[in-house]
Amino acid sequence: MSISGPKIIRAVVLITVIGAAGVLALVPEARQRALSWIEGNGEDGAVIVLYGNVDIRELELAFRQAGRVDSMAFDEGDTVKAGSVMAELDAATYRDALAAAEAAVRQSQAELDKLVAGNRPEEIAQAEALVRQTEATLRNADRDYERKLQLFGSKTVSEGAVDAAQAARDEARALLAARWESLALLNDGARKEDIAAAEAALAAAEARLAQAKTALSDTKLSTPSDAVVLSRIREPGSMVAAGSAVYSLSLRDPVYIRAYAGEKELGRLAPGTSVEIRTDSSDHVYDGQIGFVSPRAEFTPKSVETTDLRTDLVYRLRIVVQGDDTGLYQGMPVTVRVRSSAAGN
Repeated sequence: MSISGPKIIRAVVLITVIGAAGVLALVPEARQRALSWIEGNGEDGAVIVLYGNVDIRELELAFRQAGRVDSMAFDEGDTVKAGSVMAELDAATYRDALAAAEAAVRQSQAELDKLVAGNRPEEIAQAEALVRQTEATLRNADRDYERKLQLFGSKTVSEGAVDAAQAARDEARALLAARWESLALLNDGARKEDIAAAEAALAAAEARLAQAKTALSDTKLSTPSDAVVLSRIREPGSMVAAGSAVYSLSLRDPVYIRAYAGEKELGRLAPGTSVEIRTDSSDHVYDGQIGFVSPRAEFTPKSVETTDLRTDLVYRLRIVVQGDDTGLYQGMPVTVRVRSSAAGN
């Protein structure tokens, strides 16, 4: 039994229609909604669609001091708040260094106080007594010299006796002058240069004390911002050098999107422009705002370009996600939509 040509044509058309309907039925509903979201409904005009990724923002925490790890407070996957103490070093040696620095400051302060206060009243009184004693000795030496000088005129004493009396008198005068100078020095107190040197020594001791306090505080490792622990690199008991990473953290606040735009679109993507963001994993739409537009292209242009080649340049955008961002993970690909009205078109 033969089938005519027209019947064959009708059968092929029918099969094609049924197949097309089946293919459309197999397209996921989420895929259809995503395509509709990207293309726009035409009511608010055309949209600018950009593609990018959630920025990877990681931080490696390390001690500024070397030592033995005493404790680790968090594990991988834990959420930490800014200021949380993540780990601590054995601080015994740093506490000892701090105690020594504090003692050195007290010693330097005492030396300076002694110089500023001057000599004790008892020392000055002792010097004054020595002056009075030497004055009496000089008076006695003067009288003895005068007597022997008179006796020498009457040939009662020898010339040698007169010379000895004169020497004793001169010695007493010199000793009195020296003791007057000593008394003046005691009354004047320390030299300005000695006080300045003591002040400098105190300042140096205080600087060493500040360093010791900083070193002791550095035995506690704190996180500078809210984050999620990516990896715990060390364990208690480990010896670490200064700058050796202990934790690796993922920063989530704020969340940045890194996207790229062509030169033709660049004029409509000013900082502050509001955008909508979607991922392939859900239908949730995130709100964002363009925060930064790179002033240069991502590649070095050719030295000679045609008008068409110039439009192939791309520029990096940083988009700040606003509000709820719990569904955005670092490195995740995203689609960014900017309405032409929002872009100022």
